[in-house]
Amino acid sequence: MAIDVVVLPVAGLGSRFLPATKAIPKEMLPIVDVPLIQLAVEEAHRAGIRHVVLVTSSSKRAIEDHFDRASELELTLEARGKHDALALVRAALPPGMSVSVVRQSQPLGLGHAVLCAAPVVGDQPFAVMLPDDLIDGPGAGCLADMVALYEQAGACSLAVEEVPRDKTDKYGVVSLDGERITGMVEKPKPEVAPSTLAVVGRYVLPGAIFKALEQVKPGAGGEIQLTDGIAALLADVEFRAHRFAGTRYDCGGKLGHLQANLAYAFKDPELASALRSWMQSHLL
Repeated sequence: MAIDVVVLPVAGLGSRFLPATKAIPKEMLPIVDVPLIQLAVEEAHRAGIRHVVLVTSSSKRAIEDHFDRASELELTLEARGKHDALALVRAALPPGMSVSVVRQSQPLGLGHAVLCAAPVVGDQPFAVMLPDDLIDGPGAGCLADMVALYEQAGACSLAVEEVPRDKTDKYGVVSLDGERITGMVEKPKPEVAPSTLAVVGRYVLPGAIFKALEQVKPGAGGEIQLTDGIAALLADVEFRAHRFAGTRYDCGGKLGHLQANLAYAFKDPELASALRSWMQSHLL
């Protein structure tokens, strides 16, 4: 089956960006002038996905609104002849894509957020993206490569990257036999981590993950870990580690968000030269 659906868990509080995220979802924070959530949807569109499932909370209405039509704004821009700006507003949702919204009523972990999407996704294979993990890579992007792997080899996959051993307790860490994932541990201490390959924000999963998540026992804080659901399927489902090309920016933190803004600004011909001059004058 083709991968046609992506689940975007976006119900988190974004407390590391307070006070900015008191009223604005962290996924709406811009990278230059495009919100993180839109960059994720654009990557999914390049991967051939046409249905987005937003797993939100009651405070995240702005995300839904971003992908809806803004009739008053569009009419104003058209009347003022601002056709370039109008095109940008209308392009927030790429052509042919649809959006469904489900609510995560309690913050019970990533696994629970994915499980909330089960009534919409059904038993088909699907993708999960964490918009906080911005991956700037070649071609159509990380998720497109993972979808192609599924369509060519029938293998589910998780995006992974090498991390320093003293940082393994911040990630889900995999064990491998070749490129096949044979085990997963959530946030292991460095001395017992099975490797230094950490799972980062892109997943291609089978529909069977929902039944596995229903059976996962909550861990610390009552959270249901997606890692535990995947681990329960490893004996029966082939999961591969996808070592993506490009650079990942952890935009869930201030430093990663700043780094991503600078990297994308330097790719903008209208900004790059002036920004470089400003930085040179301030850093010398």
